[in-house]
Amino acid sequence: MNNATVATTVFAVFMVFTVGLGLLAVRGRGGGGGLAEWSVGGRSLGTVFIWVLMAGEGYTSFSYLGAAGWGYNHGAPVLYVIAYMSCGYAIGYVVGPTLWAYARRHGLVGITDMVAHRYNRPWLGTLVAVLATVCLLPYIQLQITGMGVVVSTISYGAISLNWAYFIAFAVTTGFVVVSGLRGSAWVSVLKDVLVIGTLGFLAIYVPLHYFDGYGPFLDRLVAEKPEWLTFTGHGGSGLGGGWFVTTSFLNSLTVVIFPTTVAGYLGARNADALRRNAMLLPFYNVLLFVPMLLGMAAIFVVPGLTGAGSNLALFKLVVDSLPAWAVGLIGVAAALSSIVPMAVFMLVIGTMWGKSVLGAMPRLAGRPDRQKLGAQVVVVVAGALALILTYAAPNTLVRLSLISYEGMAQLVPMVLLGLLWRKLTLWGALSGLVVGGALVCALVFTEHDPVWGVNAGALALVPNVLVALLVSWLGPKPRPADLARPDEEVLARDPGPDEAELSGAPRRA
Repeated sequence: MNNATVATTVFAVFMVFTVGLGLLAVRGRGGGGGLAEWSVGGRSLGTVFIWVLMAGEGYTSFSYLGAAGWGYNHGAPVLYVIAYMSCGYAIGYVVGPTLWAYARRHGLVGITDMVAHRYNRPWLGTLVAVLATVCLLPYIQLQITGMGVVVSTISYGAISLNWAYFIAFAVTTGFVVVSGLRGSAWVSVLKDVLVIGTLGFLAIYVPLHYFDGYGPFLDRLVAEKPEWLTFTGHGGSGLGGGWFVTTSFLNSLTVVIFPTTVAGYLGARNADALRRNAMLLPFYNVLLFVPMLLGMAAIFVVPGLTGAGSNLALFKLVVDSLPAWAVGLIGVAAALSSIVPMAVFMLVIGTMWGKSVLGAMPRLAGRPDRQKLGAQVVVVVAGALALILTYAAPNTLVRLSLISYEGMAQLVPMVLLGLLWRKLTLWGALSGLVVGGALVCALVFTEHDPVWGVNAGALALVPNVLVALLVSWLGPKPRPADLARPDEEVLARDPGPDEAELSGAPRRA
């Protein structure tokens, strides 16, 4: 068999196995449990599954393509990924158990109904669901595109980009609709085994094969390409020390309230599983050094890559020097690095709409089974929309992706400050969100990011918080009737987690 046939066969076998593994995850569970079972795994995942799920959600196709491409084009600035993820895990050690306990106590399954519950406004959950969907759809499209590039490359061009895009959509939708978060966790185990194995191999193989070891490679890098090892990196990117610090700070705050992260939190069996997970996740970040370094190694092996072609720096090394079966295996690892996060993104969008939008309808209120069915339909629609835009208007979602993280960051005061500070009012939180969101859009879409060497989202977060505080102190106060929930506690007494929730301990009646 020729190289394309061998690599494609390896890839196809693993894709079939991936779908089967996702379906196997819910065998014997009868498809029951409603929305909570489907969206947060029945809140029953232990430390290992939470670790592989959250590592899988964070280790996307960017790790194989973008990280290598950034290393190839710029060098040192790409280290911000490791910095913000590690800091985010540290913050998550505290925030994760807090959100888990609050959601468990009130029977909540996502960030949108947590916000709706905190401020006692169902429509606020709908608003956040819309905003979060706008921020998450670009990530689905980027994973579809990333997997398409990988599959087309490792098949030596035998599989076209268009077919590869459809395969990404079909495989992911196939198991996430049926198995939900539990299926994503099971597939994450396969993905992590392959990622750790393939990157561990490449970390040793590439320097030895092309440079006779790390010593000669790093000596050559220091001597010939020193600008890749300093800020702002190569190419006059403007990504200097100020950008690095502010971006790492902003993203570390944002990642703990990102809807996909919260889905991982809420799937945990207990708060201790989240604390152990927060301590273990930084070890996974060590793997990110591999594509970054290999991207810089590719400067000497395949010089001259420009534009989107630089994202293939790592795979150029793989395809040019390894046998077809190894190329196929590495391609599977990279493809699963697209499929797992894409599954979680689609799942979260479905959950947000199933609970906060469809669940607010009279016919679906109090009907978890119908909410689950509605959420599954939304998953298919969201994935199909991202796929169609990938074919028809790829730049539409790419432009939206520019504000995805910085836009989600503007929800930090509403979510975290709102849960921890009982005096933050609805109108204070909304006013801050509007000001911060408007400033982010203005700066990003006028190409002023970074501005004065500072991340635009971090800059926008300052007036966001200030406006939220000022309006809460000086603006209209909530009426007691606004705070009361029928047949429930008054939110004025319980706007956020109490001491038991902060510690992650179960609340006693």
